[in-house]
Amino acid sequence: MKVIVCEEIGRLTFRHDLEEPVLKSGNAIVHIRRIGICGTDYHAFLGNQPFFHYPRILGHELAGVIEEIGENDFGLRPGDQVSIVPYMHCGRCIACRNGKTNCCQNMRVLGVHIDGGMRERICIPVEQLINTNSMTLDQSVILEPLAVGAHAIRRCGVTADSTVLVIGAGPIGLGVMALAKFAGARVFAMDVNEERLAFCKSWAKVEDTLNAMQTPKEKLAEMTNGDLAPVIIDATGNAKSMMNTFDMVSHGGLITYVGLVNGDISFHDPDFHSREITLMGSRNATREDFDLVIQAVSTGYIKPSGYLTHRASFEGMIEEFHTWLQPASGVIKAVVEL
Repeated sequence: MKVIVCEEIGRLTFRHDLEEPVLKSGNAIVHIRRIGICGTDYHAFLGNQPFFHYPRILGHELAGVIEEIGENDFGLRPGDQVSIVPYMHCGRCIACRNGKTNCCQNMRVLGVHIDGGMRERICIPVEQLINTNSMTLDQSVILEPLAVGAHAIRRCGVTADSTVLVIGAGPIGLGVMALAKFAGARVFAMDVNEERLAFCKSWAKVEDTLNAMQTPKEKLAEMTNGDLAPVIIDATGNAKSMMNTFDMVSHGGLITYVGLVNGDISFHDPDFHSREITLMGSRNATREDFDLVIQAVSTGYIKPSGYLTHRASFEGMIEEFHTWLQPASGVIKAVVEL
């Protein structure tokens, strides 16, 4: 079976020697048809991904078709198209018992802690599958990255009355923006790339944008009558950006980090206390978040077009992967087709 393995930092290999998966009770064999390339994959390749060991089969944004499956309580059958929820939770720890399966103490994420889906077929627990027969494969493969954004806005309690500043216009940040707009919120986008900021307006439908290199706090104050941002969601994974959010948040405001940095974050405690700021982390997603994304995608509010900017065949992926790492490529989300 064909597989692509990240053997070590900076080295991907294409192989034909992976054993075919064997169907286990409570599982399904899924033929992978689409693989979304995530920032996690780039970070793993470059050697700055936390919780990571080599060699590893990457790939956790996955869509495919069921080839084999036994009797199950989900009505799934061979031939059904599915999206895969890649977060393998234990169901026993305190987080799982409280419904927070996204931050399970024993979390194993496909393509990070355990081998992922950058292969022709994978054996996966049935409860990790979502039937997407009513969607295209492109719609199916973007559910997971968008669900990460859906979880962030749910953590923040975003509603139609909210004003939200989203920092970072990568795939996750764009999903946060689009889903905050889907919830009816007033949304501003901040990034350093003017082309990406223009895309935030056209694709995510944000109200306005700020360039992080051009006195953004002053512009934000003008846009909000001096209030600044009641809700900030940082999707950059950049320590400096994440720490700068404390200068942009309103008194009594909320900061949520959906981006992950492999390092420490610090802030000035008197300022943190005087404004009674709430600081939260947001990790992965739950089924509830996937349900919101399915609603937004199925109704056509969020479209893959524009968001999926680059494509490659499975055999040609490694060569293209190196170009996607270059900012000049203009990649937002790359997808591999099988």
